[in-house]
Amino acid sequence: MVQVMSNQQNDVLLFDGVCNLCNGAVNFIIDHDPKAHFKFAALQSDYGQAQLTALGYNTEAFDSLVLLSKGQVYIKSTAALKIARKLSGLWPIFSVFLGLPPVLRDWAYNIIAKNRYSWWGKRDSCRMPTPDLKQRFMEA
Repeated sequence: MVQVMSNQQNDVLLFDGVCNLCNGAVNFIIDHDPKAHFKFAALQSDYGQAQLTALGYNTEAFDSLVLLSKGQVYIKSTAALKIARKLSGLWPIFSVFLGLPPVLRDWAYNIIAKNRYSWWGKRDSCRMPTPDLKQRFMEA
């Protein structure tokens, strides 16, 4: 976890914009976020690249979700579980796994991240939000 300065009211999720699994996850989050708590940006976008640069992360490696929340940065399974905590339905129950050491949680996360393109495929370009979702995306 890295400390960042932010005046952003909403949590911002940076995701791999060409990954079908990641785009499906964004759709799932939108569907289970009735209060529109989360905003989104592709890691490949100008906003995503600027955030990665500011945080000192590799701007060409897109193998992790990056959650920017209240001046903190969370990646991999920690990001996913902190997102689940704020979703509607029973999804917050998964946040109990935050009690496990990140090395255990990230082991499974890394396997999925490494194989996501071969298992779920990828797009030719980053997702474009629909007009009704445009305000949920940082650069839309």
